Amino acid sequence: MSDIQTPLADPPEGAITPDPAFGRPADPATLHRVAAALRARGIEAEVLPDGAAARARVHQLIPDGAHVYNATSRTLETIGLAQDILEQERYDAARTFLDTLDPATQSADYRRGVASPQVVVGSVHAVTEDGQLVIASASGSQLPAYSFGAGQVIWVVGAQKIVPDLTTAFERIKRYSYPLEDARARAAYGMPSAINKQLVVSGDMPGRAHVLLVEEALGF
Repeated sequence: MSDIQTPLADPPEGAITPDPAFGRPADPATLHRVAAALRARGIEAEVLPDGAAARARVHQLIPDGAHVYNATSRTLETIGLAQDILEQERYDAARTFLDTLDPATQSADYRRGVASPQVVVGSVHAVTEDGQLVIASASGSQLPAYSFGAGQVIWVVGAQKIVPDLTTAFERIKRYSYPLEDARARAAYGMPSAINKQLVVSGDMPGRAHVLLVEEALGF
């Protein structure tokens, strides 16, 4: 699933109302504990004060000349990072090429392009207090790069995405992230979303993945 852009004015019959409890940011002390838990699992992590700091830090982390794919993310759009990646000249933005492909005739080229960039930048839907990350998706397009295909992974994560455990992470997706994404998909594409695929990252090779925990609510 990507992050919400434009919600429907009138939700469809039977639509789930997002649970506001999952939209409350964690306090800075909790974020620092989660960062330590992530580092213990081989995932680099740091706490930043706001989206502007995260935006600048992502650019610092991306090497010159890298081939960079930014996954669809309201978080990246909100802080201006999605547009930055498309417009800058210091590295190669994968979407510049991918957005020219015809899904009906060039789907194989598109799948290869999103699956193994040098760097992927995106977000997640939940982070547990013991340092596990959970991402849900309708298509699964971002999951290959997150799990293995990308050489470097950078996730920008709002403070409201911290949850106690995996059970609560899946509940957050079902009761908060999914309803918002479903509204976005219906408004943008005229079709519903779905929780078809979910990825749990419980650890990684040291130096590959980097989480920027932001002390404000970003995305969903």
